[in-house]
Amino acid sequence: MPDSLTIPPGSPDSDDSLALRSRAVCRGICRLFARNGIWMIGEMPLRNGRRADLMGIDAKGKIVIVEVKTARSDLLGDGKWPDYLDFCDRFYWGLPPELDRKILESADYRPDCCGVIVADEYDAEIVRPAPSHPLVAARRRVEVERLARTALRRQLVSLDPQCSNWGGDLAG
Repeated sequence: MPDSLTIPPGSPDSDDSLALRSRAVCRGICRLFARNGIWMIGEMPLRNGRRADLMGIDAKGKIVIVEVKTARSDLLGDGKWPDYLDFCDRFYWGLPPELDRKILESADYRPDCCGVIVADEYDAEIVRPAPSHPLVAARRRVEVERLARTALRRQLVSLDPQCSNWGGDLAG
């Protein structure tokens, strides 16, 4: 991410502008996926310490992760994205329309296993489908349960913020 001390607020590469573009891209992708029965949540923590920008489940229980990039420097500087591949059946890059995506065709970005989605705040288009690399069933089960529990917790906390500090386990 650019240094916010050297980039004036409101410029196209300011932190505020990049955050707004990221939210817009996420919204468009979520709309596309929702129309196709894939339900996503944002900022999903993974067990390896990484955090997926968007993670969701399709109608067949397959896991999809989308890594959103809104600036060329962010895309070029991201060396952690392969760490997501062990947690999904399909992986996509999500980009705004104005970002040059040619770099994603290079071997470093493994086009053989990564799809590309171009999105704005209203909609999205899959410009390169993500091939399926099925997770082992036991791994998928664990990840689907984690995703479901995270989504349910977020929903409850949005209704009752006091619940955010509770973590007890009645099932145990």
